[in-house]
Amino acid sequence: MPTSLLHQFQLQPLSSLHHQQYSIIGIRSAHLSSTEQKPSSSSANRTVQSCLTAAEVQPTKFDVIPRRSRRMHVQHLIEHIRAVHKKDRVEFLDRMVARRQDCSVGTGSSFDLNDLLMALVLAEEPDLALRTFSIVSVKGLLVPDSWTYSTLIRCHCMKGHLDEAQQVFDFMTESGFSPTVATVTELINSYCRKGGLKGAFAVFDSMGRIGISPTIQTYNCLIKGLCYVGRVEEALDMLKGIMNNGPVKPDIYTYTAVMDGFCKVGRSDEALELLKEAMEGGLSPNVVTYNTLFNGYTREGRPGKGLGVLRRMKERGCLPDCVSYRTLIHGLLKWGKARAALRVYREMEGSGFEVDERMMNVLVRGLCRASLKGSNANANATDLLEGACQLFGKMQSMDLAVDYNTYGLVVSSLSVGRRSEEALVNVERMVGEGLWPRMIDLEGVIKGLCKEGKIKKALSVLVLMEGGRYPRRRVPYNILVTEFNRIGMVSSACSVYGIALKRGVIPEKKPKLGRVVYL
Repeated sequence: MPTSLLHQFQLQPLSSLHHQQYSIIGIRSAHLSSTEQKPSSSSANRTVQSCLTAAEVQPTKFDVIPRRSRRMHVQHLIEHIRAVHKKDRVEFLDRMVARRQDCSVGTGSSFDLNDLLMALVLAEEPDLALRTFSIVSVKGLLVPDSWTYSTLIRCHCMKGHLDEAQQVFDFMTESGFSPTVATVTELINSYCRKGGLKGAFAVFDSMGRIGISPTIQTYNCLIKGLCYVGRVEEALDMLKGIMNNGPVKPDIYTYTAVMDGFCKVGRSDEALELLKEAMEGGLSPNVVTYNTLFNGYTREGRPGKGLGVLRRMKERGCLPDCVSYRTLIHGLLKWGKARAALRVYREMEGSGFEVDERMMNVLVRGLCRASLKGSNANANATDLLEGACQLFGKMQSMDLAVDYNTYGLVVSSLSVGRRSEEALVNVERMVGEGLWPRMIDLEGVIKGLCKEGKIKKALSVLVLMEGGRYPRRRVPYNILVTEFNRIGMVSSACSVYGIALKRGVIPEKKPKLGRVVYL
């Protein structure tokens, strides 16, 4: 590294860094937020020492080591970095760098330390990788090469610092180092993920100038970037250009990226046509490709079309995954296709997928809402309610947490579906768990019990409401007075009416008497 660049680093032990910024050619490195480290416990020291000894590599002429051995060396370092607790990794690296300084590793130095930097990146420690680079550079232990700069670019991309990644890339190419196509593609992809297409295409345009040919992965990143910002027509044009004139051929991921773009702007039918074109070209769609269509059709309110895609998917031997089923179930419930959602759930369960707590709550609520829309005499509504109850019972037997809104809808659906005693049981269970039902749900239970002739149990719900400090409303009293009048229990109607008056509530319904009775 040029001397002028080395002077930009202020050398300190890694263990004492505190929000200190290091820079290379104006590139901001990561902040390692740590104050002066306290001495580690004896057990931590032993762990660091054992991992340090295990990770040590004898000086060797690494330029003659096969590539496979180099990968094994990197994996070896990753394992030992991960074996050290996060808070002790700084000390671990301090000691490793000190050993490298004490052992004149000669020609193996760059290779060995490049492996360490890459291991830190793969261990998801880009901050430590950048700091370690600054330390070893100042100590003269590492003369950066193409692999070093590629690793730095990857670090900055991982952290989302694209300006810094671009500066390293520019310095690298201007200094005569040639990045690999994988490094360039990663930089392009990082720009695209942030919607920075101008930067992505600038890097893409520079590839010819530095003698690198793009791969299909490079084009895929650009196409996904175009779709991400809604420029789907340009993405389609790029796909066609690759097909007709490109040095590479599109793969299924290329088609999937364009399909995803079409689905997100409400053009799922065109995405389906692209899928057919891909299959005619000999490409085999994967589960991600199909999931893209499921998302598109449910977004457009056509989940039934997604079911057709699911059938054709299985006919081609491509098995749905958990995401496939979840997407379809959510879409079907959202657009009022509860019976179909229940069928998909049963298929999902039969395929061996576990349905989690959240999904079960969503499904139970969806089935309850659908049953509430139907008539009590409607067999379809009855089946939906039965399905909801079965799932609800399964949740309880599995000790899954039942959402408050799920409880409320179950209670309401049971009341409307003439299963008010079951609704009352769930009300009591809710109260036992410290969850007080909504007043409208309790009123529904009272109404349901009255319709089923279970007036005494309806009165018990009124008593529960009184104990729960609910606001005074006429509705429950009106329901009870009306029911007592209907069955000829005038004295009971008078009692309920009198209780309401004592509570400061004047019911609209009154006992059917020829004269006013004062209680």
